[in-house]
This record gives sequence, C-alpha cells and structure tokens, in this order.
Amino acid sequence: MEKNDINAAELDSCRVLVQKCRDEAKKRLVGQEVLIDGIMTAFIAGGHVLLEGVPGLAKTLAVRTFCEISGLEFKRIQFTPDLLPADISGTLIYEQNKGSFSVRKGPVFTNVVLADEVNRAPAKVQSAMLEAMEEKQVTIGDETFRLPEPFFVLATQNPIEQEGTYNLPEAELDRFLMKLVVSYPSGEDEVKIVKTAGNAVKTAVNQVLSAGDIRNFRRLAESVVCSDKIVEYIVQIISVTRPSEKKQSEHDITRYITVGASPRAGIAMLQCARAASLMAGRSFVLPEDVKTVAHQVLRHRLVLSYEAAANGICADDIISKILDYVPVP
Repeated sequence: MEKNDINAAELDSCRVLVQKCRDEAKKRLVGQEVLIDGIMTAFIAGGHVLLEGVPGLAKTLAVRTFCEISGLEFKRIQFTPDLLPADISGTLIYEQNKGSFSVRKGPVFTNVVLADEVNRAPAKVQSAMLEAMEEKQVTIGDETFRLPEPFFVLATQNPIEQEGTYNLPEAELDRFLMKLVVSYPSGEDEVKIVKTAGNAVKTAVNQVLSAGDIRNFRRLAESVVCSDKIVEYIVQIISVTRPSEKKQSEHDITRYITVGASPRAGIAMLQCARAASLMAGRSFVLPEDVKTVAHQVLRHRLVLSYEAAANGICADDIISKILDYVPVP
C-alpha cells in the first residue's frame, strides 16, 4: 500500500509533539505510560476508546488531562439506569410563544465525550451513541446534525461490579477502536500517587496541542507506508481468531473463541499501527507496531466460549498465543 512521502521535518515535529504530550500527562498520571500512549494512538488514528478498570485508577482524570493538553472541548455524561437517549443526543422542545418545536442539542455535541460507567445504562441508551460514534452525526426529529470535528468518545466501565449493569452489545463494542485495560500501579508508583493525597487534578498541565495539530497527525498517519506483507500479516492474525468449521483439535486455541474479529478489526489494527509508527518517528509500519496495538484492538472484539471461562483464559491470553503462532514477515 503506497502512500505519499512524509518529510523528515514533519516526522521530527510529530515526535516532539508526542513527547511533549507524554511529559504533560505524566505530571498527573503516575505509572500509566501504556494508558497515555493508548489514548494518544486513538486520537491520532481518529477512533474511540473503551477504558476498563476498577474505580480509583485515574480513568476520568486521564480523559480530562488529555482534553486540557489538546485544548479540545470536553463534556462528561454519567451513565445511570434512568438515563434516556434524549439526555445524550438531544431532543425537540416545544416553544409555546412561537408555536413550534426547536432543537436542544445534547452533551454529545462536543469534541470529547466521557461516557462514564457506560455499562450502567440500558441498551436503548447505549444505542443512542452508535450513530454518533460511527457516522459522526446525530438525528433529532427529522433533522440530522454533524458533530464537531474532531470527535472522540472515551467510555469507562468497571469490570468487577456487575449488579445494576448492562453488558455493551457487540455492535457497540466493535465501534470502539481500542480497549485499554487500566491496571494497578506498581508499589513505587503508588507511593508517589498516595503522596499527592488525591490532589493530582490540581496539578496544572499546559496545552501543547490543538484541533489543527490532531487533524495534521491524522493526515500524516494516513500517509505512513504499510507494505503488502504487513497488511497480509494483519489479515492472518484476524483470520486465526475465526473458529473453523472443521473439527478443532485439543490444542487449537480457537476452541476458546465463539465469534472472531471482523474485517473492521483489521482496518482498526492498520490505523493504530500507522499511528504507533508515526509516534515513534517513523514513516513506515513495522511488525512490532502491529504487535504493540494487537491486544488493544482485538481484546473487546473476541467473544469467548464457556470453555475459556471455565479454564480461566482471557482474550489477552489468546491474542498472545496468536501473535506467537502467526509468522512475522
């Protein structure tokens, strides 16, 4: 797949900007380098992010921090069981003095939407996000409105607590470019966190990006060269996730997968690999870039079997085995 050349000055400028973003984010987010790079990768690739982790791991703080660093408009929606679709997208309001209806736009009309605890709202509310996430537009009544550009959804969910929650439908999960798992910090990092006494949010961060910079990042990412061998490598990884109709052997890992990844996963992996290579200051994709983003792109797109749950096998375990199995070009 041939793309336009990116000159050295543009690559160097991107690398410097990425490092500035990392440095600013680290002022608040201690020991979350994977989370920082994951969100930046999604911003550059132009996709949405699902953040999963137990409460207190700075998921919301991470989103707020990146909005301040980038200068993007930010709105938070707290998902609850009594939330209505109109509370997200907006609704028609009857104005008695005019004798007509007017549109009241919802909080989704912004650059970055934080869908906090997205799995606490029922499916009807969750589906209100589908059009916004996929088409970058919202329909209210008979009118369709374009959302601001750029537009990102960063949703959080708690993987432990299941009472009063609703699992996200597969159609919506597939709209998330990446799923980032926020893990506990190391002992050394946690000491630093505790010393802040929860005041990290008060730490000032500088705006080092703009909406124009993000658009430029996305333009350059599309120009990153990806050879046909790398594309075939991505397709091979995706293909292995799909259970064969043939009888599966005892050692076949696909017996742990009920539904594999769709071609949208391959497109997402290519987009993220290009973004990762650009962040590394390269104008071409390496197999290591694909491996770097594989877990984040695939872990929420695999539907595991009961056998996997019984054996304590998670999606990350399967993806790691697939990466070991598929030959690197």
